[in-house]
Formats: sequence, C-alpha cells, structure tokens
Amino acid sequence: MLAEYLEGNIRFLPSVDSWEDGIQKAAAPLLQSGSITPKYIDDMIENVNTNGPYIVIVPGIAMPHAKNEDSVVKTSVSYLKLEEPVQFPKNKEVRTFFVLAAEDSTGHLDLISDLSSILIEDEIKNKLEESRSEQEVLDVLKMVE
Repeated sequence: MLAEYLEGNIRFLPSVDSWEDGIQKAAAPLLQSGSITPKYIDDMIENVNTNGPYIVIVPGIAMPHAKNEDSVVKTSVSYLKLEEPVQFPKNKEVRTFFVLAAEDSTGHLDLISDLSSILIEDEIKNKLEESRSEQEVLDVLKMVE
C-alpha cells in the first residue's frame, strides 16, 4: 500500500537549507498534486517549533505530519532523500523524510503500519539508504508489503 501512495511522490536532493526547507521540499509533490494545501506545510513546521523534533522517529528518518484542519484534500505520502543530512533541533540529523497527510484520523493507520515495518528492519532501512531512484525505492517497499 505504501508503495502505491509513494509512486510519483519520491524525490532526491543533494541538500536543503534547513529542516524547515526539508519539510517544504519533501511535501512539494503533495502540494503540486493538490493532495494538501500550503497550510498543511506550515502546520507541520509549526508542530516541530512547538513540540520539538518528535517527528524524527528513528535516527536519520523524519515523518512530518499535522492534524488535518481542512488542509489535506487526499490521504497521501511523499518521500525525500538527501545526500547531506539536515540538522533538526536537539542535534537530530535527518536524511530521509516521509511526509504523511491523512484525510481523517484513521485512514492513515495502514500506512503507518507499513512504515513501521520498514523502520524496524535494518536491512530494509539500509536498502532505502542505498536507493538512488524512485523505482529502487518502490522495489524495496514492495518487498516488505
């Protein structure tokens, strides 16, 4: 399921200017497709400013998200991988972003389950780290599903 949502929403960049820029660039495919509004990006950044870097769910990987206050049009996920890590507050470095946007409070639970399956497997995380194209990322994710 995760691979289906990510198709067409995967990006690779050498670096970003800041963690805020990372969230903006990671969410850009969802904004471009009309799945989210600009407010959703602002809300994700505000969440980190208010609550700290809780979105860094395992070392090197962040899952930006926010409550849907009429800012998510369609449940969707995007992926951004950086060559150079970006520094979040509290010295947390991130190279990989999975932006999660959910239409409602339960519709994204299967996506979180799929993502959790990936993040607990070192072999899968390593294969994602080595991926250099959208197809390689999708192939890794399909192995887990």
